[in-house]
Amino acid sequence: MSRYYSVTAVSAEKERLERYGKKNGIHTFHVDMTRAITPFKDLNAVLKLYKYFKKEKPLIVHTHTPKAGIVGMLAARLANVPIRLHTVAGLPLLETTGTKRKILEQVERRTYSLATKVYPNSKGLQKIILQENFAPSSKLEVLGKGSSNGIDTGYFNPELYSNQDKVDLRKSLGIPNSDVVYIFVGRLVSQKGLNELIAAFQKLLEIYSNVSLLLVGDYEENLDPLEKTTLQIIEKNTKIITTGYQEDVRPYFVVADVLTFPSYREGFPNVVMQAGAMDLPAIVTDINGCNEIVQNEENGLVIPLKNEEELLNAMLKFAKDNNLVKRTKNKARKNIMQNFEREEFWSILLEEYEIQEENLRLENYSN
Repeated sequence: MSRYYSVTAVSAEKERLERYGKKNGIHTFHVDMTRAITPFKDLNAVLKLYKYFKKEKPLIVHTHTPKAGIVGMLAARLANVPIRLHTVAGLPLLETTGTKRKILEQVERRTYSLATKVYPNSKGLQKIILQENFAPSSKLEVLGKGSSNGIDTGYFNPELYSNQDKVDLRKSLGIPNSDVVYIFVGRLVSQKGLNELIAAFQKLLEIYSNVSLLLVGDYEENLDPLEKTTLQIIEKNTKIITTGYQEDVRPYFVVADVLTFPSYREGFPNVVMQAGAMDLPAIVTDINGCNEIVQNEENGLVIPLKNEEELLNAMLKFAKDNNLVKRTKNKARKNIMQNFEREEFWSILLEEYEIQEENLRLENYSN
């Protein structure tokens, strides 16, 4: 985008933001935002962004995530930014109830009303937004075949690693070469289906001893902690390997055989696309995004939501049937390259920006 616009990246993670800005040669602006409901901090963030927008007078503000959405869209509207775009990459409210659910619903409605255009990053998410009456269909559009940014298949490429690399990486993690390795990448929280995954893996071990489970990601003890029994199993089971957060997840995909991603809710999960680009078939739940990337028995298996037994059955299939692994593996990367290549998505997004600019010109001309 910096070939066509002066780009500024805004984020809450200051050090990563600054590194990102230097690496990509773009401006950055730090705003303190949290994932939780924090009204006073959020108002401060709105004020800070409003002042910045009034000073810089951007043509377009494009927000991602629920918190950045409400903060960014409100500040942009107050500052009279003409093109206000918001990408919806998931709805946390789907797994909440009571007062918190009502608050989050109002936040979504308000965000969409402040935006001039809203982009659900999956067809399933668009359907949910319409069902919940968060925004009219005229304001919604899914770009391309889904996702927020596509996947760089040159970067996520298994051919960058040799067979010896795989052997050495497994050895460094203490994983036997003969093991079937299931991998999960993401936040280690309940809503990602980790409680079911750990329980299913424990039962799998009773049937097959030559399996390992690799967990790549950080715990979130405050927002959505795992059950105590789950944490105890992870700590004690030597066949479950944890790595913590990793900026580069490719080496971990290389040592794995199957992605296990039994999430409760998603927008259009990057992890499933990344794994596919790295030649991994996936076991995913039948939710929007996941079931738009994975076709059952084609490039993975699709299972019912919150179903430990079906998750175990799917893991068993991959452990028992090497032909299933080969068949789904062969189609995984092809699917990502054909449908979710990052450069193609960028072209679609650029075209959308140009359409919004043209619409603005026509509107100003008619006025």
